[in-house]
Amino acid sequence: MDVLTTDQRRKNMQAIRGKRTRIEEKLSKALFALGLRYNRNDKTIFGKPDIVFKRLKIAIFCDSEYFHGKDWEKEKHRIKTNTEFWHKKIEENMLRDQQVTAELLKNNWKVLRFWGKEIEKNIDFCIGKIIKAIEERKHGQLH
Repeated sequence: MDVLTTDQRRKNMQAIRGKRTRIEEKLSKALFALGLRYNRNDKTIFGKPDIVFKRLKIAIFCDSEYFHGKDWEKEKHRIKTNTEFWHKKIEENMLRDQQVTAELLKNNWKVLRFWGKEIEKNIDFCIGKIIKAIEERKHGQLH
């Protein structure tokens, strides 16, 4: 049983955005404050990464725990309404994330994926990983 009314649930779902999300905004603003320049939601890059350092071939994704299936085997049992729809949707998202990562890696991209809570609670860790990837790419260490 859903704890929200149908109208409340509809409003919540309509407020969910696919790009320029709160976690993406937080990470990109922190990078910009450090003087780093990047592209956002670049349609020319397979999978439309949230943040891209195109010249260095670094793709960054900011994934929400719910829609991208963090701890899926444990968490999927918490979905109590419209379970067939949500299970299918989230599992397709997880598969697509794997396919996007594999395709980018095949084309020599460095792929970084951060969970929303990681960005919210430990942005310095995320920034550190990004800076490390930038330094490695600048110095020719492609992996």
